[in-house]
Amino acid sequence: MTQYLERAIHLATSNVADGGGPFAAVLVAANGQVFEGVNRVTLDNDPTAHAEVVAIRTACQALGTFDLTGATLYSSCEPCPLCLSAALWARIDRVQFAADRRDAAAAGFDDAAFYAVFEQHPSHWAMPVTQAPTPASDEPFAAWAAAENRVEY
Repeated sequence: MTQYLERAIHLATSNVADGGGPFAAVLVAANGQVFEGVNRVTLDNDPTAHAEVVAIRTACQALGTFDLTGATLYSSCEPCPLCLSAALWARIDRVQFAADRRDAAAAGFDDAAFYAVFEQHPSHWAMPVTQAPTPASDEPFAAWAAAENRVEY
């Protein structure tokens, strides 16, 4: 729906004037409720406060669920790997965006290195990510399996 993309673009532009980044998202839940998010990375000193993540957090809190099946996420720009992962974990049905990653890169927001990292074996990543198993490594999963009050996700 063009109206939601236009709203996201308007929010992103306004967010720049408010001292935030040039990104915004509008999430339309399965029940039709609309939730908005703007990039708050520098305003909140939170590198995870991307517009899409903020919109997902807002929707989940308001709806009382972590499962946004049936929702559509409209973004002013192509979601980065963090935001796309959040949308996948939230089980959002569809993502639609206006500007793409090349447009973002031209404005100084180049995520190419983040996209590329997942195409490489972890041994080639700039930031070492290694396993360090301990005898207790499986205890959290055993506790989860035994928990009668667990909520599957």
